[in-house]
Order: sequence, then C-alpha cells, then structure tokens
Amino acid sequence: MAGRTDGMRTEALDALRDAVRGSVLVPGDEGYDQERAGFQTGNPHRPDVIVAAHTPEDVRTAVDHAQRHALPLAVQATGHGLGAAAREGVLVSTRHMTGIRIDVSARTAWIEAGVRARDLVAEAARHGLAPVNGSAPGVGVVSYALGGGVGLLGREFGYAADRVRRIDVVTADAQLREVTAHSDPELFWGLRGGGGGFGVVTGMELELVPVERIFGGRLVFDGGQVAEEVLRIWQKWTESVPDELTSAVTLLPMPDIPAVPAPLRGRYLAQVHIAFTGSRDEGERLVEPLRGIGSLLVDELREMPYAECAAVFSEPDTPHSYRSANVLLGAGGLDDSTRRSVLAAAGPSAEAMCVLSVRHLGGAFSRPPSVPNAVAHRDAEYLLYVLSPVSDPGEDVVRALHERVLDPVSDQALGRSANFLYGPQDRHVAQAAYGPELDGRLERLKAECDPQGLFRFNLRGTGRG
Repeated sequence: MAGRTDGMRTEALDALRDAVRGSVLVPGDEGYDQERAGFQTGNPHRPDVIVAAHTPEDVRTAVDHAQRHALPLAVQATGHGLGAAAREGVLVSTRHMTGIRIDVSARTAWIEAGVRARDLVAEAARHGLAPVNGSAPGVGVVSYALGGGVGLLGREFGYAADRVRRIDVVTADAQLREVTAHSDPELFWGLRGGGGGFGVVTGMELELVPVERIFGGRLVFDGGQVAEEVLRIWQKWTESVPDELTSAVTLLPMPDIPAVPAPLRGRYLAQVHIAFTGSRDEGERLVEPLRGIGSLLVDELREMPYAECAAVFSEPDTPHSYRSANVLLGAGGLDDSTRRSVLAAAGPSAEAMCVLSVRHLGGAFSRPPSVPNAVAHRDAEYLLYVLSPVSDPGEDVVRALHERVLDPVSDQALGRSANFLYGPQDRHVAQAAYGPELDGRLERLKAECDPQGLFRFNLRGTGRG
C-alpha cells in the first residue's frame, strides 16, 4: 500500500512539474533551501513541495494541486512577516513575479506578487510619483498592503490598503479572480487590510501619489542621556504637526563593533525619523524643537528625492531571526509613568536586545477610505511596538520580555496592528488586531472563501490545523 501511495505522489508531482512554468522543488532538490529562505531566518518554512511561481497560472496550478490532495498551502514573497511556518503541504513562492506597470495619466501602478518596495519606489519615481510604502525597502508590497500598510507618507495619504484599486487572487477553489469593489465587494473589503488567508494574490493595482521629494531623514540622540526626554518632547510635538509630516521614534542599543559608525558605537540610541512633503524651509522650522533636545549625535535631515526615502529609517537589510509585538494607543499616548515603565523594561539593561519604536498615526490614517476596507482601530494616534532578535536568548525569553515591555500600556491599548506582528500568533492577537465586530466579519468571509482551511499559515488562519 505504501508503494502505491508513493507512486501516486510521484505521479502527482510529475503532473505539477509539467504544468508549471516555474519550478517545483521537494526536500533534497538543488535550490529547495534557497527558495524557502526569506528575510526572517528563524523557524523558516519546510514544506513538502515548493512551487516557485513565475505566472498567475503557476499559482492557480499550485492551489489546484493543494486542493485536490488536501494539502495546506503557504505563500511567501520576501518572508519579512513570516508567522506560522509550514511544516507540510505546499509553499507558493512568488518572489520571481516582479513585473511593474505604471499608468502615469491614471497615477496607478500594477504590480505582480513578488515586487519589493524599493523597486516600486524607483519605478514610480521615474514618473514623478510615489507609492504609500513602508520604512523597509526590501518588504513585499502586496503582503504589506494586505496587512494595512503603515507608510512613510501615511499621515497625508492613509494606509497602503486605502490605495488598492484592484486585486487578482487565486481562491481556494483554484479560480483566478479579478476582485474590485464592484465585482466582489466583501472579498475586496477583506483582502485590503484583513491580514491574508482568503487566497493567493498574484497582482495588485495601487494608486500612486504625486510626491517627488521630501524633507526627511534621522535625528540620532544619545539615548543613554535623553531617551525619556526624546520620547516626551516628540510626543508633545506630534500634537501640533501638520498631516504632511509623518514621524516615529526608535530606541535601540548599538553593538560596540567596527561595523558601526564611531559616533554611534556601543551607545543606546534614540532616533527620530522624519518624512515631510512640504518645503525644506518649513521642515527646518518644524523640527527646530527636536534639534534643541540636546545630546544630538547625528543630524541626517535633508531634502531628498523620494527615491532615497529608505534613508528615513535606514533599517538593516540583512536577513536575521526576530520576533515582535505591538499595541495601538489613543490620543494620550504614553503618559509620564507608563513611559518610564516601558523604557525601564526595554532599555539597554534588558535581558535581550529590544528595538522599541513609537509611530505617529492620526491624520489620514484616521480617515475612512472612499471604499471601506478591513483596516481597524483608525482612532489610534500611536503605534508602539517592540522587536528583538531571538537567536540568543531563546524565543521564550523574548516573548516574556515583550509582555513586560507592553504590560504598562495594556489597559489603555485600543488593539493591535496587523503589520507589526512577526512570528507565530494566537487567535487572541488576531482578534485584538480587528476588534470583535470586524474580526467576526472576517471570520465569516474566511469560512465562505476557504471552508477547508487551505490557507492557514497567516494571521487569519491562526489556530487552524
């Protein structure tokens, strides 16, 4: 019987290979490990089969194979936001699908599923346009938008999901569908911000914005001296800045190694990140109170082409293992007591390295889009999140540390952001990302679109097996 089963599996794999323009890989094949690898190196996917898709039809064929053989299916473009890892079934890798088409007159971009932010930014910039992208240039545009998309220009232009006009998706019945507000309003609503799990997106049409340059970059302070002051003054400052200015604070310890610039080496840093679409003169005036804080180590604020927007956060682009947690806060943000408690738990003496960040929301983030979507908690004014590497110490230590960091604000938290949840999550976290009403609506949509739980390795599929 076992021999017959193995023969059936071989026959099915041969048929899959014949039908796919890309490649089909199983453990032991050359290229298997490279194809399953992503930016998140901790607990990566180890599926039975990888379909390295080159076309939407490849994706449709992979879903059909998984559906016919009752195999769970995971999707990966860049692997930045990896949640639960697939230990069986099929992994569809979309990283080879990198096509971009810009419609200048309509101010839109059509992108395939594997496009990274840096490539869309560069292509749009050639036409004097910009996407509502995030802080890390290597992140996949599609997965970022499916989670909502908290971007560099968000206070002026809203969430990335607000700018999605059309989605091509392969649903669990192995049908490739063009989904719009008119063709399937409920699925279109859930795909934009619902965290995934409703199908495999093969392409997306996004609105672009007329931004060619910004005033922005980083102010880097000696956080060992003024971390609390930076957070306090920055939060007060955000209460009066215009919507054209999006900002954040990040606090982190830097290692004492030659690779780190000498002024920053071995220090605990407090960084303020600025992206302002107004004039340079107005930007200089607006940031003057921040420059006056003291203990300023590096001032990188400048007028720059939007194509260089990655300099606003200067995030590392080397794959590594990490976990994170977050909460959304209202207009009060962090009061003096909670600010001190959070900093005490996350500071340089923490048992694991903590990257603590607070992002300013409000503005267009708070305004509903013209076509409703699943992005929740639009009344949030701040996003507080903590991220740590997990190679040493282990994941349990990091998880417990993150709980202690966020515990002082747990009673005032409005919920969670779906975009900054790295690592496996439970249903409690998924519910907190949307609230009872939206979560229930998303669960009903999930049950309708994927009754067998084919797409389970995502926030919406959490807890299914």
